[in-house]
Amino acid sequence: MDFNLFMNDIVDAARKDITEAGFKELRTPEEVDEALKQKGTTLVMVNSTCGCAGGIARPAAATSIHYDRRPDHLVTVFAGQDREATERAREYFEGYPPSSPSFALLKDGEIVSMLERHDIESYSAMDVMVKLQALFDAHCEEI
Repeated sequence: MDFNLFMNDIVDAARKDITEAGFKELRTPEEVDEALKQKGTTLVMVNSTCGCAGGIARPAAATSIHYDRRPDHLVTVFAGQDREATERAREYFEGYPPSSPSFALLKDGEIVSMLERHDIESYSAMDVMVKLQALFDAHCEEI
């Protein structure tokens, strides 16, 4: 078995999971700047290939947005894959160390809250969904 082909399959599936849920993938620093400087609220998922991303974070992201309050914009960067885009996104997460998977909630381009890896791993997807929806309740408008 070719390990690179195997990893490409995993990465492709991880990308597909989150984009099919409605998140726009940001693959360059320029795309990150354009997306994160938008007015309103923006949820950024820092995606990864680890088990807690696939088993917890992506399912939580996909289900959390089916709610009466949600961010105006849904975007994702892929740690370990789109390095420059991920590094640029992390520049917006002032006060938080690099963490993946993770979620950052920004309002008008400024970080307002973050769910870091330690807020995700060892929790269920339902637990993380509830944490995300609590952030939406605190910072997002009703739709």
